[in-house]
Amino acid sequence: MAEKKSDGLSAEERAAVKERAKELRAQEKAGKNREAGLKSVLDAIAGLEPEDKSLAEGLHEVVSEVAPDLVPKTYYGMPGYANGDGKMVVFLQPAKKFKTRYATIGFEGPANLDDGDFWPVAFAVLKWTPAVESRVAALVRAAVS
Repeated sequence: MAEKKSDGLSAEERAAVKERAKELRAQEKAGKNREAGLKSVLDAIAGLEPEDKSLAEGLHEVVSEVAPDLVPKTYYGMPGYANGDGKMVVFLQPAKKFKTRYATIGFEGPANLDDGDFWPVAFAVLKWTPAVESRVAALVRAAVS
């Protein structure tokens, strides 16, 4: 019987889902081990294309400086940072990984960015500049406040 091809997920998305399952198994084994999470994030950053790598390195520096209590851990193979409960707060979605025009810095539900009934939770980033760094630092600071 021929296998039916799915129209649902792209090859990149299917790979990300598989990566996430692998991450969850590894995270379960490591528990809340900060060093294991840091290694996985640094490995994820090292494997990025140069344009995305500079963005991930910038985000890593900002989070390490502004929100050192966030725990590094990968999120669908992407560099991310979680709160003490293990819930993702902020992550970088690389452009090249999903063949998109720009990378995004995304914030999940635990981030305290609420602003009335409507607020952004993802930000497109083309290049890491001092202005971007300043804006991201303010967002991360607000996210953990």
